[in-house]
Amino acid sequence: MNIQELKKIVCKAIDAEKDEIIKIGNDIFKNPELGYKEFRTSNIVNNKFKELSLDIKKDQAITGVSGVKKGKSSKAKICVVGELDGVIQPKHKYADKDNSGVAHACGHSAQIAVMLGAASGIIKSGVMDYLDGDISFLASPAEEFVDLEYRQSLRDNKKIKLFGGKQELIREGYFDDIDLVIATHAMGSEPERKAMIDVDLNGFVAKRVIYKGKAAHAGAQPHKGINALNAALIGMTAINTQRETFRDEDNVRVHPIITKGGDVVNTVPDEVTLETYVRANSIDAIINSSEKINRALEAGAYAVGGTCEIQEIPGNLPLDQSRELSEVFYSNIAGLIGEENIIRGQRVFASGDIGDVSSLLPTIQPNLGGFDGTIHGEDFRIADEEMAYIIPAKAIAMTIIDLLVNDAKKALEIKEGYKPIFNDKESYEKLWDNYNKKGVL
Repeated sequence: MNIQELKKIVCKAIDAEKDEIIKIGNDIFKNPELGYKEFRTSNIVNNKFKELSLDIKKDQAITGVSGVKKGKSSKAKICVVGELDGVIQPKHKYADKDNSGVAHACGHSAQIAVMLGAASGIIKSGVMDYLDGDISFLASPAEEFVDLEYRQSLRDNKKIKLFGGKQELIREGYFDDIDLVIATHAMGSEPERKAMIDVDLNGFVAKRVIYKGKAAHAGAQPHKGINALNAALIGMTAINTQRETFRDEDNVRVHPIITKGGDVVNTVPDEVTLETYVRANSIDAIINSSEKINRALEAGAYAVGGTCEIQEIPGNLPLDQSRELSEVFYSNIAGLIGEENIIRGQRVFASGDIGDVSSLLPTIQPNLGGFDGTIHGEDFRIADEEMAYIIPAKAIAMTIIDLLVNDAKKALEIKEGYKPIFNDKESYEKLWDNYNKKGVL
């Protein structure tokens, strides 16, 4: 059977599963869960994997679940990723208002449906009998960098080491035998059938800053106090004086917020907390910018005679997508939505733990339309179920066929030609270990 015949039968199999795929996607969309707490969603995936007779591994990075299907030979192994978690957006129609305010305002629910749709089509069509490689379908936890207190408690109890789900999966060894990685992501404010290919992302480090001063009566004796809020304001102003030193080509973004500004209005604030990310498009740029921001933050405390504690939290590495792997996906998605509806080669200043995976393996994460409203906004919704769920599943399934036919020649070519940032996960882990230890990358 030739490649085009294989693609036709896999698309036909996905169409036959269309109603169930949409049902699953919509159900998850209406029942969001925060990272490392996605037990309901993980169970949905696990049940579907059982139906497909996959070799299942549960409880990976706490809530992650994967299912493997072997081909006629095992010359390469492809991972197809969907993400389990939502983001905090309490104003969203389907937010969990009784608990955390979590909502699927980033499209991860669609990723799971797409991954399951591709799995159903590939397995139920029987095309695996013609492919010279294996596929691991992965539901990955905790992509959104939120609910940090809970994640810190998990780390304190040695249940995780890094906050991101894929980071933990790297550490646990899930990706050790993977050759190529395919993920997808929603495009905000794009209800039409469009796609963005080769969209690279920034990486970042996070900081929690605690300014400490001395309390005193704000009206009667402010001269006896040390105003921690003033220290924070000076620190934030000092950050702004650094902005002209950030090179345009590094795509640096720094966006601090004050999470505690004091206790009562008539007392000089003696403790103020601030959080920020420092984003950039390369490890070197993150290092350089992070050091500048630390100096600026410390300057605020020095100015008023207070103290400043900077707690460094490893974030995500930049995503640099495999152009060669993208080209294979492009040829398939273009046949479904038209070349004129594909945008290529942009950089988005957001971040994701898929970037950490790309530092080790050829990885793609095309952005796909079918969604209306702002990413992470209260108005985010699914506008076109076919585009959100079905078309990407077909494009991924057809891409896998291209990669794994003929002795998995194309997959092996892409893997061989890829130049990762890290040659092994030990080098990757060392980067974040040094950051935790020293406070800078």
